[in-house]
Amino acid sequence: MMRRRTTLLAGCTALVLALGATACGGGEPVAAGGGDKALGGQTVTVAGVWSGNEQKNFQKVLDAFTEKTGAKTQFVSTGDNVSTVVGSKIEGGNAPDVVMVPQVGVLKQFAGQGWLKPLDKKVQSTVGANFAEVWQNYGSVDGTLYGLYFKAAHKSTVWYSPEALEQAGVAEPRTYDEMLENGRTISDSGLAAFSVAGQDGWTLTDWFENVYLSQAGPEKYDALAAHEIKWTDPTVVDALTTLGKLFKDKQLIAGGQKEALNTDFPGSVEKVFGPKAEAAMVYEGDFVAGVAKDQFGRTIGTDANFFPFPPVGGGEAPVVSGGDAAVVLKDGKNSEAGMALVEYLASPEAAAVWAEAGGFLSPNKKLDVSSYGDDVTRATAESLIAAGDSVRFDMSDQAPAAFGGTKGAGEWKILQDFLRDPADPKKTAAELEKAAAKAYGN
Repeated sequence: MMRRRTTLLAGCTALVLALGATACGGGEPVAAGGGDKALGGQTVTVAGVWSGNEQKNFQKVLDAFTEKTGAKTQFVSTGDNVSTVVGSKIEGGNAPDVVMVPQVGVLKQFAGQGWLKPLDKKVQSTVGANFAEVWQNYGSVDGTLYGLYFKAAHKSTVWYSPEALEQAGVAEPRTYDEMLENGRTISDSGLAAFSVAGQDGWTLTDWFENVYLSQAGPEKYDALAAHEIKWTDPTVVDALTTLGKLFKDKQLIAGGQKEALNTDFPGSVEKVFGPKAEAAMVYEGDFVAGVAKDQFGRTIGTDANFFPFPPVGGGEAPVVSGGDAAVVLKDGKNSEAGMALVEYLASPEAAAVWAEAGGFLSPNKKLDVSSYGDDVTRATAESLIAAGDSVRFDMSDQAPAAFGGTKGAGEWKILQDFLRDPADPKKTAAELEKAAAKAYGN
């Protein structure tokens, strides 16, 4: 369920999507702000994975677009199977105008199918002014810009209980090795260091990607994401070896490997921020904050905080991200109005609407960070923007779904097996390469 973190992006969406968002239908179209406006009388249909609070907050953005342009909007929640739902709607002659695509692989798939309209020159100009080049590249296929990344996730954050670290007498770590050393000190004080959500294979891919990006560097990361180098490359074995130091240390993981493999993402957050703490830290993206706050009543910045995923082996600190891109379908009934919506979504004005509502990060560098509702979210957003072109998109979300996004198969399953028994990184690397070669076709 890939859409978990790229769509899981922020806030309590993590919980919604980790459990599986399947709702469809967004209710009645929103009333237009005024028939005398530029797009009065038109309706823009938007499809996306969002449901629950995320859908409600995105509707506030759509309402602001209505007020600005006069166009009505209608949102349809697809659940996780975006490509299947959109494909069936196109075949049935009922294509939406805009789709919020939750990963690079699906955007490329849609472009390859010939479903997308390139973003027009006006939108390109807005995107060029407001977004780092890396986000433009992730929205492009073969040099043509199709997608505008409206919503992002910062997936290089380690969340912790300040009380637990204080009681153990340790501070936020500056390196990966120091993080493990601090974890052992925490464990000696009577609380496990980490809660690991091994039941959800996608969390393990995120662990790997942060270690790999920091240790191997961005060029190797890009090459591995495109399967231009094999998963048997020594850099992969090195990253698995580094990750294995954590996975095999029963002192560091709450309940050991067996319990980790029976812990899903919401459960991993609960082990740190729930009523009965079992661990001091949980690694995952900025969306951990939404679960800690909305599900367990934690005050972000006071009894739940984060530190950046620390650099590994002398490398740079990693910044792994995910995101949802707005694309315009050729077969939509109002693709011109759809293009106007994408232009609006590229503006800091649109991003500010959701930023103020909460549960959201924007890669728009023109958005004033004061729009975010708390200091921790502001710090997360600043870190994402400051990373500029060094940001790397979630690797498994760039891969074919058969390898990077299928429960019980491919990378998810192989990394779960590695968590179960991390004794042979070379063997795991060979299994990853076998699965990748089949999925990529090379």
